[in-house]
Amino acid sequence: MGKVVVVLAAGFAVATCVVASVMVGRSVRRRRRWRRAVGVLEELDEGCATPIGRLRQVVDAMAVEMHAGLASEGGSKLKMLLTHVCNLPTGKEKGTYYALDLGGTNFRVLRVQLGGQRSAIIGHDLDRQPIPQNLMTSTSEELFDFIATSLKNFVEKEENFSGASQQERRELGFTFSFPVKQTSSSSGNLIQWTKGFSVEDMVGRDVAECLQQAISRKGLDMRVAVLINDTVGTLALGHFHDEDTVAAVIFGTGTNACYLERADAIIKGQGLVTTSGGMVVNMEWGNFWSSHLPRTSYDMDLDVDSPNPNDQGFEKMISGMYLGDIVRRVILRMSQDSDVFGPVSSKLHVPFILRTPLIAAMHEDDSANLSEVARILNNTLEIPNVTLNVRKLVVKICDVVTRRAARLAAAGIVGILKKIGRDGSGGIASGKTKGGSQYKMRRTVVAIEGGLYTNYRMFREYLNEAIGQILGEDVAPHVIIKVTEDGSGIGAALLAASHSSTL
Repeated sequence: MGKVVVVLAAGFAVATCVVASVMVGRSVRRRRRWRRAVGVLEELDEGCATPIGRLRQVVDAMAVEMHAGLASEGGSKLKMLLTHVCNLPTGKEKGTYYALDLGGTNFRVLRVQLGGQRSAIIGHDLDRQPIPQNLMTSTSEELFDFIATSLKNFVEKEENFSGASQQERRELGFTFSFPVKQTSSSSGNLIQWTKGFSVEDMVGRDVAECLQQAISRKGLDMRVAVLINDTVGTLALGHFHDEDTVAAVIFGTGTNACYLERADAIIKGQGLVTTSGGMVVNMEWGNFWSSHLPRTSYDMDLDVDSPNPNDQGFEKMISGMYLGDIVRRVILRMSQDSDVFGPVSSKLHVPFILRTPLIAAMHEDDSANLSEVARILNNTLEIPNVTLNVRKLVVKICDVVTRRAARLAAAGIVGILKKIGRDGSGGIASGKTKGGSQYKMRRTVVAIEGGLYTNYRMFREYLNEAIGQILGEDVAPHVIIKVTEDGSGIGAALLAASHSSTL
């Protein structure tokens, strides 16, 4: 009996050792997998680093590329397109003006009433409708006839409803957010279609002229007073509300910037004579590139997989179209390198399945157990039942990617200010002279539009913080970031007023 007890005890001890060994092995493997996951995050954090020294290098690079793009066509990745818009709204505009906004599969018509004083927009009316799918690939005459018919119906309905007396000629601002080579403030030739349009007989033709002809065919007495893109409209609206507005930036699905360039800089660069007030330049800054931008393997892979590799490099690092997909790629890599997410979900291989509003929701989840993170991982990526620590990893990924984007965007804005002497680095425009005499810093306003900035609090906070850090405590208070809504609509109508033949 004693031998049996001894044997059983020995067997139990062996079993216990085996179980303990297995448990220790599992624990070791879990720690290793966790370290691999954390290693992916640390590598990302290092690759996305934006210390103030690097941001100042980006500022300098942006200013240099702006100079090069103005000096010669094709001299920079920045297109630096001259808009020929020299008359920004002053607030003295009065009357009723119209705007047509064609920037995608929908178009909008607006009617804006101006009261003759700064910020005096008495009211505006709006109509929005989709472009029929067949017209996106038809002929220019069919497309613009449809737009002109809709415009005529809107004008007649609004004027009859309001009892307004008809003007001899109505003035129209046309926002056309496709690549255009401007030849004047009210004319420009289409370079190429994007966003699903393929009206081949339009390429190379004057966009405003095509619209003007369609308007005439419909018997509507209206003049296309100005042709712009949405960024220029945002600058116009910002300047209407605040005369110190010198630049505008769009942070949405895509990104772009424009600014008011000094007349002498444009004359020296491209031999053009313009007004003393200068001219608005459309930078097309999404294509900006510099070796100082902190690029990771995820950015490189995204670029290779995109329809436009080696183009829009800056946009792919900072705009709403791409931030969610960078986060997806990091989560996929982490999932492949460790099993902290469980088996690799097939959804992680689907490009752009994780949209930027979703990463904003995860990033800004303030619940104790990060329930919103869990919900999005489960519903969108089909990754269920992740631990709280893993959810925290996801939040940190969102933070690293967004922080880099916002800080680089801030450096781009300061680059514009540096180019026009509003960054405090020297010169009378910035408040200093070589002799050391001090001038009062000029108040400088940058108008910003787009959901990435207005709806994503952490992006907005990181951007504003970085602008303050780059400019320093003496200069930063003089630079004001102002949210401006509907530049592509109201801004176009304001420019129609400032370029009106009736003024």
